[in-house]
Amino acid sequence: MRMYIFMALLCCTTTGVFSQNSEEINQERAKYEQPYHPEEDGDKRITELLKQAKKERKKLLVQVGGNWCVWCLRFNNLVTKTPELKRILDKKYIYYHLNFSPENKNEAAFKKYGNPGAKFGYPAFLILDSDGVVLFTQKSEELEEGKGYDPKKVKKFLQGRL
Repeated sequence: MRMYIFMALLCCTTTGVFSQNSEEINQERAKYEQPYHPEEDGDKRITELLKQAKKERKKLLVQVGGNWCVWCLRFNNLVTKTPELKRILDKKYIYYHLNFSPENKNEAAFKKYGNPGAKFGYPAFLILDSDGVVLFTQKSEELEEGKGYDPKKVKKFLQGRL
């Protein structure tokens, strides 16, 4: 009988801890810009952005994930709000957020370019040349530190020296 009581208490305590963490994550997510557009046809948008990248002589940095992913939002926040990273991003890339979620899995885009998130988790990154050739795939965990990203590692990644 004691074992059943212990197990019941353990389940209740564990559920409370996960709920609190989930609530904290929801609150954090609400603080950030929501850069993903679940309604958007990612393949069509990438085609448009590749034309822009060609004109501007830039590469296309595709961040795969969704507004549901706090790590995706943390990365976006870091690179768009840190002046040094933002300068590198703006100089070298067209930056796009390719949505992956239950409401839009963007299958056509992932069929063309692959879905590194399925292998590495989200976010994951693709760097495309202006012809749509995948030059590099990056998993985010190599850029992480603690509950965020290491700006030095992200800088090296953006500069193509990781």
